[in-house]
Amino acid sequence: MIVLYGLRSCDRCRKALKSMARLGLEHRFHDLRADGLEGARLDKWLAELGWDRLLNRQSTTWRGLSDADRQDLDATSARALMLAHPTLIKRPVLELEQGVFVGFGKAEEDRLRSL
Repeated sequence: MIVLYGLRSCDRCRKALKSMARLGLEHRFHDLRADGLEGARLDKWLAELGWDRLLNRQSTTWRGLSDADRQDLDATSARALMLAHPTLIKRPVLELEQGVFVGFGKAEEDRLRSL
């Protein structure tokens, strides 16, 4: 089963959900804002993707952070920020048996189509 982590209000998340439904793929949605995020799950994503790939520097949440929070980021401080503010994570994050990927575009839709 595919687990999609994202936000209900996110256009890319809704696009991914529609695509999975259209393809008949079994999936579950996990709302990062409403359901939160466990540190162990984030650690798994960080190990596979890296913190720089997961951190959404274009989000409203990012722009709302203090300059001190945004400067001199490293893996530890980025992890702490993403746990405190799960909306800082790029969306959607899809967990499949084959691994984890982030974002949803043509390449990701093709990947789902091949399952």
